[in-house]
Amino acid sequence: MNKDQVVGTAKDVAGKVQQKTGELTGNTSQQVKGVAKQVEGKVQKGEGDAREAVKDAGK
Repeated sequence: MNKDQVVGTAKDVAGKVQQKTGELTGNTSQQVKGVAKQVEGKVQKGEGDAREAVKDAGK
């Protein structure tokens, strides 16, 4: 597991919390920011997954 996988997963989880908080409070801005953070986290985790796959293939 590498840094991008860990940070990406953390951003995804934080984005879900932010989105839900926005839903509960009726704050559309927080919902949108939460979804954006989730997307950013998923992309970063995907980059980390790809890096791990390349590293594992080279073994």
